[in-house]
Amino acid sequence: MEMGKEIRRLRQDRGLTQEALAAALNVTAQTVSKWECGNSIPDVQLLPGIAVYFGVSIDQLFAMTPQQQMERIENRIYARGLFDEAEERQLEQQLGAFAEDPALAGQAELLLAKLYDNQADQYRLLAVEHGKAAVEKTGGDRDAVSELCNAWGSYIPDWNVRNHHALIAWLSDYCERNPRNRCPLMWLLDNLIDDRRLAEAKQWLEKLAAMDDTFRVPMYRYLIAQAEGKGEADDRLRELEAMEDDWCLALTLGDIYTQRQEYDKAIDLYRKGLALQESPKFTDGAMCIAHISEIRGDKAGAVAAYREVLRILREDWGVVSGETRDEIERAIQKLQ
Repeated sequence: MEMGKEIRRLRQDRGLTQEALAAALNVTAQTVSKWECGNSIPDVQLLPGIAVYFGVSIDQLFAMTPQQQMERIENRIYARGLFDEAEERQLEQQLGAFAEDPALAGQAELLLAKLYDNQADQYRLLAVEHGKAAVEKTGGDRDAVSELCNAWGSYIPDWNVRNHHALIAWLSDYCERNPRNRCPLMWLLDNLIDDRRLAEAKQWLEKLAAMDDTFRVPMYRYLIAQAEGKGEADDRLRELEAMEDDWCLALTLGDIYTQRQEYDKAIDLYRKGLALQESPKFTDGAMCIAHISEIRGDKAGAVAAYREVLRILREDWGVVSGETRDEIERAIQKLQ
């Protein structure tokens, strides 16, 4: 961020001398010269006046690159909860401008998706709180219970509501056009297995096997066998357990044993996954331990795990404020 260069550009674009700008801002020409040479920067109290004089935003004075501006927007998204309508429109406009540049278009679209997804998450949290209050105040009214469960991401028994056919169709088409892209193929497999479209899942898994030699292929073989209710699922699980130690494999096995309700083994695997990770570590393992502890009624264990999440956020990611941290703090407070 080279503010001095931006001030010089703005001054020269308007055909002003350093003396003229200095007089307008009630500083010396020498001060302006130092700004433009990078020897000093304007006092923070002068920034609004400089921005008004040139008719620009204060942000523009910092002359951030598009990458820096998008990073700043992303940090804003995750540093707080809901944006009001004016703030949201402002972010949309900023990102919309980047979308005009082919080199930045993909990053801008991704940030817009993150913006709307973050907003949706915050509204879901509000819906949960109002839904709980509605259930209590209406004596368990059917519509109130339904709304609460929908907002809280409940399992929905109706296949018509919970199937993923539209997403599967889109991912299938994308994977056909981009056959070497592993990530969307894995999401396609996840959704096919969840919808019990297992014959299709096996066909796509062979395409993954042609490009992936990690634990993921035997993992999907296990998940398909488990969904089919076949005895070979245990053999597939042993195959996974025999593979070389890897933090991601450890967390995956933790998930599997959690769903088998073998909680002690799951917790050991989550801890192993955390130990194997290099910094910056993901918080998933500690979060899973917290959830298992809550399920078991182990409040002290849950609080300890949530505090580990806070430590990782602080030490590995530099997160000391914002909604991500606040959500964990709220979980701790409810347990104490």
